Amino acid sequence: MSIFFSHFLLSLSMFLAILLFLLPPAEGANSTLSCYDDQGTAVDWFYLYKLPRPHEEPTEEGLKYLLLEEKSEGWVNGSVLVGEMAGALGRTVGPLYEEGELGYILYNDQPPEEHHSENAHSGGHTKGVVLFDSRQGFWLVHSTPHFPPPKTAGSFSYPSSGVYNGQNFICVTYPLERFETIGEQLKINQPHIYDCHIPESVASSVPTMVELCKHGHVGRSNSSAPLASSSPANRSASLLSLAGKEFISFAKGAAFENDLYHSWVAPALQADLLVQFWRRSTGILDSDCSPAYKVLNINLLSPGQHLTFKATEDHSKWAASVSGSWVCVGDINRNEAEEKRGGGTVCQQNSVVWKAYRTAALKCDSCSGSVEECEAALLY
Repeated sequence: MSIFFSHFLLSLSMFLAILLFLLPPAEGANSTLSCYDDQGTAVDWFYLYKLPRPHEEPTEEGLKYLLLEEKSEGWVNGSVLVGEMAGALGRTVGPLYEEGELGYILYNDQPPEEHHSENAHSGGHTKGVVLFDSRQGFWLVHSTPHFPPPKTAGSFSYPSSGVYNGQNFICVTYPLERFETIGEQLKINQPHIYDCHIPESVASSVPTMVELCKHGHVGRSNSSAPLASSSPANRSASLLSLAGKEFISFAKGAAFENDLYHSWVAPALQADLLVQFWRRSTGILDSDCSPAYKVLNINLLSPGQHLTFKATEDHSKWAASVSGSWVCVGDINRNEAEEKRGGGTVCQQNSVVWKAYRTAALKCDSCSGSVEECEAALLY
């Protein structure tokens, strides 16, 4: 009986081990740090467009989103609301709030209210999440104020302040060796870091991340000043994703003192650009029709032709090239004040992504001052 019982226990333990291997992880319990889609599948990258809440519509309408990832043929309706753990954003950022040896940096010039600081507006106009372990992780660049909550919050959530206006997110999965370069780009940006931790187990691989976390908000006028001044005024960097896709990070600091898009991104990509950014601020830069490259401000949008809205209802910051299939998603606007602040954008050359964003731009500000269909506005 004892031999039979021993064989029985061995067989049972092997069966349970196989069963546990085959079972999908519990919702929100993704063991691999990666960008995830709505179904919980790890993806190399995704773009998420949180739609604005139409006037006098229920709050839920301002939590709907469109998703585009590597296997998509265009925008797809989000399967849940943007703040739910079962969605792409929740599945991706959710592991931050679990136990584990994770390196992370949360930065936002408009941090969650409990982390608000007067210094937040003196550094870069930047928003993002960096999360990684000893193998890989992701960099999420976005436009949403007060997002995400700090790790001590204990769970993922989406801020009520992010309901009304449109918002954009780009998530890319990278191997560990890319995160030192990402740290160097962030250092140029001078972000307001409101929560971070770099474990000793990965510290030697990401010394700039360690430096950023130690100094916190690098735009302060105290010990952070040498850190900021040791970086160039601007730098672009090629970043290969985990699957080997190329993304280009454009990062500028306050010393750049110029518009990111017209003075740098357009000539670097050798393309005219249509740019969406937050229009309800002072000192907005007009569309620019200089002889070399044109940069037109988008006025009316309809991503995926799901909902049509004005640029004044969209807090997103993105650009689509007129030719060449480039799309850039970032965290800085076209206005006079932000010419003198750090910020950046992440660009990819991809015909599917380009079509999704390019067809979203319906009307643009022409250089004559009129609002016209973007194709007509480009003729000036």
